[in-house]
Amino acid sequence: MPAWLVILIGYLLGSIPTAYIAGRVLKGQDIRHMGDENMGALNAWRMLGHRAGLLVAIVDGLKGALAVLIAQGAHASQTVVMFTGTAAVIGHNWPVYIGFRGGRGAATAVGVLLVTVTRPVLILAGPAILVLLIKKNTTPAFAVLFAPLWLVGWWAGIPGPLIIFSVALPCLVGLTHLIRAKPRVVRPA
Repeated sequence: MPAWLVILIGYLLGSIPTAYIAGRVLKGQDIRHMGDENMGALNAWRMLGHRAGLLVAIVDGLKGALAVLIAQGAHASQTVVMFTGTAAVIGHNWPVYIGFRGGRGAATAVGVLLVTVTRPVLILAGPAILVLLIKKNTTPAFAVLFAPLWLVGWWAGIPGPLIIFSVALPCLVGLTHLIRAKPRVVRPA
């Protein structure tokens, strides 16, 4: 399979609008007009319920994992595998199916990284989940998972290109968060 096709498949898989579909099926509404208007698992959790949010998070992660597994199954080079994983996150963030307005890519990135740098992700998953349970906030939990990922990867003997990838992909997620951040309106008392 040509590299461009593998990468395109990754993008198209990432573009599947899980939270949008869940919002339409469960509430008959567009999740992009609910809550914080983000088309991701956290907004689905808040607006559609915990079960729906968890399901969206799992499916979003599976989109990223499946994209990478398809690339690996096609015997693509490590570079193409990384581009395919990145394409899945880009597809989630800017999905072709619904006007290029998607989520922020964190769950999809976790799925990609779980397949590409499995051991470091598994080592950091426990502390990240613990932070999530204590703080009840995904931002510090993802910080615990993503920030030291390169260092744990280096310690685990992950090849250099994957170390760089384990920095670059979370940076894409962070950049999307910055792009999509809405200014908070402070109202006088």
